[in-house]
Amino acid sequence: MRSRRDVDVPALVEQARAGSPRAVARLITLVENADPRLREVMAALAPHTGQARVIGLTGSPGVGKSTTTSMLVTGLRARGLRVGILAVDPSSPFSGGALLGDRIRLADHALDPGVYIRSMASRGHLGGLAWATPQALRVLDAAGCDVILVETVGVGQSEVEVAGLADTTLVLLAPGMGDGVQAAKAGILEIGDVFVVNKADREGADATVRDLRHMISLGDRTEPGLWRPPVLKTVAERREGLEELLEALDRHEAWMDDRGERARRRAERAAREVEAIALSELRSRMGDVRGNGVLQRVTAEVVAGRTDPYAAAEQVIAGLT
Repeated sequence: MRSRRDVDVPALVEQARAGSPRAVARLITLVENADPRLREVMAALAPHTGQARVIGLTGSPGVGKSTTTSMLVTGLRARGLRVGILAVDPSSPFSGGALLGDRIRLADHALDPGVYIRSMASRGHLGGLAWATPQALRVLDAAGCDVILVETVGVGQSEVEVAGLADTTLVLLAPGMGDGVQAAKAGILEIGDVFVVNKADREGADATVRDLRHMISLGDRTEPGLWRPPVLKTVAERREGLEELLEALDRHEAWMDDRGERARRRAERAAREVEAIALSELRSRMGDVRGNGVLQRVTAEVVAGRTDPYAAAEQVIAGLT
């Protein structure tokens, strides 16, 4: 048998592109583990990426994100589309792995060869996503997924990172979990392209819809040509509201293509990804600076008053480059 360290990256990429779930899983594992071959993996995947449509689903825990994801998969598969799902779960405080709660909700699609489901542990990363999510998206994109659904851990205040990762961001709310003001405080009114009030068979659903529409109307999206996020009602457990939701997602996709918004969002996404990789590389080089004594030397000069922190930082940067 091959050693776990003996990985033929080109062959693995070809197998993933041919639809092998095992190959896709191994590639994502290399991504999650920050494997030394990650650069080779990304180089092999690059020519095959940029085709998949990325839809992010976010909202507070308990609003029905996993059930809505399952409902969306049903609708997308009915259209004959291949679907990839990245379900970012909270990390176990003991093992550090994903709690796999989303797999339970998505059991209906577990045996469908046209659906790939991967749970990823957030591993303490803030923003509702795992740090490896952008690279995992590239793997699923290159593997031929037409649509990739990214489900976040569950956002609270400031955990809105998914908006920078998706072409379309779907924000879910539920009756009885806060009014429009609470949604504004959580920072989700600014990121949502489509708002869904799930569990709409519960009391208070109409009031939640009304509050949301009012809060959205107070924003700066009233100019002609700008996208005005719709507010829909669903009961995901019974697949109610699926067609209306798919139609809203299609309208947003058409609007993005018409306005060049999809290309702009993807350029911003790539810029953030490059920046994150560059900063990670710089942090690793900082370890070398600490090891060779440069940081200690300039720190001593700052303490003694012979130089200032800005000049010292310039010396460190010069050492890095």
